[in-house]
Amino acid sequence: MTTLLVIAKEPRPGRVKTRLTPPFSPHEAAELAQAALTDTLHAVAATPATRRVLVLDGAPGPWLPQGFEVLPQCGGGLDERLADAFAHCSGPALLIGMDTPQVTPELLTVDFGEGDAFLGPAEDGGFWALGLSESDPALLRGVPMSTPETGAAQRARLVAAGLRVRELPRLRDVDVAADARAVAALAPHSRFAACLARCTPVTGR
Repeated sequence: MTTLLVIAKEPRPGRVKTRLTPPFSPHEAAELAQAALTDTLHAVAATPATRRVLVLDGAPGPWLPQGFEVLPQCGGGLDERLADAFAHCSGPALLIGMDTPQVTPELLTVDFGEGDAFLGPAEDGGFWALGLSESDPALLRGVPMSTPETGAAQRARLVAAGLRVRELPRLRDVDVAADARAVAALAPHSRFAACLARCTPVTGR
């Protein structure tokens, strides 16, 4: 029984992807966030799993596919919110965010018989995915988040717990405009790429 978790914010202007502003307007940044989230959710929906859960800060909208449970995020720092997401699972679970719209079902299909934990490093030093064969929230609490050392710190925590850690491919998060363009080039047929093309005028910004 594998659970797939997506942790996300409701894509509302001024609340998401604020580092895309400028060059994009808050409305455009929210549209890009919604496209990224939609691409991510559809990849998760196409991945074999027993349970699919959106852990959401905000309210779901028409962008949410069928087949997902929706749970509210708890308060506290990101480590607490990730830990709480795993606390709602029993057995193997894989968690991802909404910053990698280039993700595919192939990337999300992991074999927990091959490892106790799966970590997907991000190019900025964080991680885009974390899979645990046993959903232990203590493995995340206290890990410093949103730093260039976050991925290494999380990996060290897993290794210190005696887990066999398997590494997933390194992906680029969408944080700033250069990231958006690079990721759209990697997934040219995605909703995210189409949205970026609409947001960016011919002359660029």
